[in-house]
Amino acid sequence: MPSYPLPDFSKPLKEVIPAGVLTGDDVMKCLAYAKEKGFAIPAVNCTTSSTVNAVLEAAREANSPVMIQFSNGGSAFYAGKGIANKDQGGSIAGAVAGAYHVRAMAKHYGVPVILHSDHCAKKLLPWLDGMLDADEDHFKKYGEPLYSSHMIDLSEETLEENIALTSKYLERCKAVNVVLEMELGITGGEEDGVDNTGVDNDDLYSKPEEVWEVYKALSAITDKFTVAAAFGNVHGVYKPGNVVLQPKKLAEHQAYIKEKISCEETNPVYFVFHGGSGSTHEEIQTAVKAGVIKMNIDTDTQWAYWDGVRKHDKEFHGYLQGQIGNPEGADKPNKKKYDPRVWLRKAEQSMIARLQDSFKSLNSLGTLA
Repeated sequence: MPSYPLPDFSKPLKEVIPAGVLTGDDVMKCLAYAKEKGFAIPAVNCTTSSTVNAVLEAAREANSPVMIQFSNGGSAFYAGKGIANKDQGGSIAGAVAGAYHVRAMAKHYGVPVILHSDHCAKKLLPWLDGMLDADEDHFKKYGEPLYSSHMIDLSEETLEENIALTSKYLERCKAVNVVLEMELGITGGEEDGVDNTGVDNDDLYSKPEEVWEVYKALSAITDKFTVAAAFGNVHGVYKPGNVVLQPKKLAEHQAYIKEKISCEETNPVYFVFHGGSGSTHEEIQTAVKAGVIKMNIDTDTQWAYWDGVRKHDKEFHGYLQGQIGNPEGADKPNKKKYDPRVWLRKAEQSMIARLQDSFKSLNSLGTLA
């Protein structure tokens, strides 16, 4: 039996978990509900308050829980590029500021939110340390951490070092009720300054024995962890077929661990899906059936956000070349076209529409009802 109370699967999810930022047992209830009901939660990278608000509005429209996550670079951008990032100070400040914004606004949108930090490689561990400092401070004051969960990505290290250092951080997370995501095997491509474009293809696929070693070690500490096991994933944008995803491997990992621990549950591991841009519907469904409860969304929403601005410029290009003067007359003002509230809203609306596709493809559309 898990350390956290399992949700009543006969009830609507909105009666199982509250709106707002989830922590501790409520995070695990949400993930357990997703695994049981066969859906995954979109985890959307955000870089500004505008993108955060767009994700919250998209989740409300989809009637679904959502994950909002900040990468290291996204956190630094949230703080402002005018702040130096010496010793990860800018990224820490931005991650904390973003978290407080999400906490302030999530309850107003009425949706459950898992607040998460994205990939943290070994060289970025001071960033994770700073966020955990903020979690511990928030826990002392309010009895819960600032963040719902964090990710540590030591996939470029040896398996032994990955497990040892991840275990150390899981101990710290456990003390303040933070869920920890870890990565096993390498996600190809390049994202946020981490370049894995030249890795050996064999490293893009985790082995069942490796997943078991991770599961065994981390379970001895707590069961509040998730695993990003590689199955050919690549960050960035690509056409379907250009990357050989093998989500069926996740089912093989589940079967291997199920036999090892002699449990009745088909999918004992909480898996997450990275590098999913361009994935086919069949690949996503296979992954969800194998216990994937979270899928990262970044590249596609970046384009959608920009596309809203691009279309606004295309429609009103003649109004956006100066403050005065447009196709209606040389003395006509253009403020209503270049006001940031106008074109940023177009960006948000485009991102919101694109996210509905993600909620639908992950089977999470309407899951709060």
